[in-house]
Amino acid sequence: MTGLSSPLPENSGTATEPPTRRTVSDRRQPWFSSLLRRLHFYAGILVGPFILIAALSGAVYAISPQIERVVYSDELTASTEGPALPLSDQVESANAYIGEGQTIATVRPAPEPGMTTRVMYEDPTLDSSDYRTIFVDPTTAEVKGDLPVYAASSTLPVRTWISRLHTDLHLGDVGRYYSELAASWLGIIAAAGLCLWIVRARKAKKIRSMLKPSRKHKGLRRTLSWHASVGVWIAVGMLFLSATGITWSQLGGGNVGALREALNWTTPSISTELSEDTDAEAADAGGAHAGHGAASGGTEAAPAGTPSPADFDMISSMAENAGFTTTYIEIVPPADADTAWLVERYQHNYPDNTGTVSVAYDMETMAETDRVEFSDYGVAAMLTSVAIDLHMGTLFGLPNQIVLFFLAIGIASMVVWGYTMWWQRRPKHDPSRRFGIAPARGALKQAPWWGVALVVVAAVGIGLFLPLVGLSLVAFLVLDVILGWRARRKARAQAGAGQEMAPASRS
Repeated sequence: MTGLSSPLPENSGTATEPPTRRTVSDRRQPWFSSLLRRLHFYAGILVGPFILIAALSGAVYAISPQIERVVYSDELTASTEGPALPLSDQVESANAYIGEGQTIATVRPAPEPGMTTRVMYEDPTLDSSDYRTIFVDPTTAEVKGDLPVYAASSTLPVRTWISRLHTDLHLGDVGRYYSELAASWLGIIAAAGLCLWIVRARKAKKIRSMLKPSRKHKGLRRTLSWHASVGVWIAVGMLFLSATGITWSQLGGGNVGALREALNWTTPSISTELSEDTDAEAADAGGAHAGHGAASGGTEAAPAGTPSPADFDMISSMAENAGFTTTYIEIVPPADADTAWLVERYQHNYPDNTGTVSVAYDMETMAETDRVEFSDYGVAAMLTSVAIDLHMGTLFGLPNQIVLFFLAIGIASMVVWGYTMWWQRRPKHDPSRRFGIAPARGALKQAPWWGVALVVVAAVGIGLFLPLVGLSLVAFLVLDVILGWRARRKARAQAGAGQEMAPASRS
């Protein structure tokens, strides 16, 4: 559970105990529980701010599609109703608006009545990850808007701004370390908190009472009740977001990618490369299609690499019979004469995400040169694809977004409750201490040799696979050593002062 204070030990008394005093119950805690409690505490305190920012920005991103539709209603909505004009007319309208010499990167035909077509252009004045996008009314070919759009997901400026806030705080690659730190530690903190909850549940008379916040307690115990009960309900969601979030990270994500490649869990990719052998085979297999395309198109195809608006009509017609289960497709023209046209779906909603993924076409022969079906994915690749769509909130549409929104709010609340407990555990007798003391150290001293070995192996393994976890764990240990040294030094000083005062009082 994402938290910043461990559950109170049973019969631990109050939170007003002096720093050097530990109860009998504290000393008898099983070593592993004590270790988890200390890990949960320190990780929560130091990583909590990053998790809080990621959770709040993630909550906003979960509802960003609705925000996008409101802010950009004029660009996204067609102003007239009726049958759509040929795609070539819409592309010509966009070309006329933007001027000559612009390269079309991709075209997304209007997927549903009332929506606009997007014609996207490469623009050197924009960020390399953005396209200049012209929005066209499909029934009139009227230009409805002109906006920069994030190329990878075709999100509009406001949604892109929210996405980058969630990903890197608008700090570029350096900022991505914040989200990687949050994603990497979120699962560890959640797993530790869940284990601590199970330990408490085994001792509780009624587990049901631990599944809902307590109303009879106040102060620290009331906050703990909310923290623990909400945490156990959203623990699986936190573990899921952690695992999927790591796949986007820089350091840990690279290791995940290498592992997937080593285990052959990678997602199949389509080939758009054309060769002489491919052209010959395509001509033999697609002669009939070539004749059909010439008859229906009425014009001769432009040379590959310099697509004409009429080419988009031909490819769009061929895509209708390609087996796509969704109208949310995009058409990518070839980059040069040795590259095929590409048609791929961008709809990630279930069940539309389970059919044809992408198809490549040779314009000269009007034949299909390659295709990728969802059924071509291995089990691991399928699970990865579905998990990412679920994390992005696209798999089940609005219900998916609602669940993600409240999950993110729950995670943010866990962090706030954790810090609140840290403050509520402050010693009341010592006004100079504004926050509570950490759980007792020395867990590994109580552990058997094999327990120490397991902890070391696990820490090294996780630290190597998730480098930011390893680095921050070292920082935790250094901080703990420094704090322990200061506490022992202060205790010795107080003990020495007490011994000096004792003879004076007797005299």
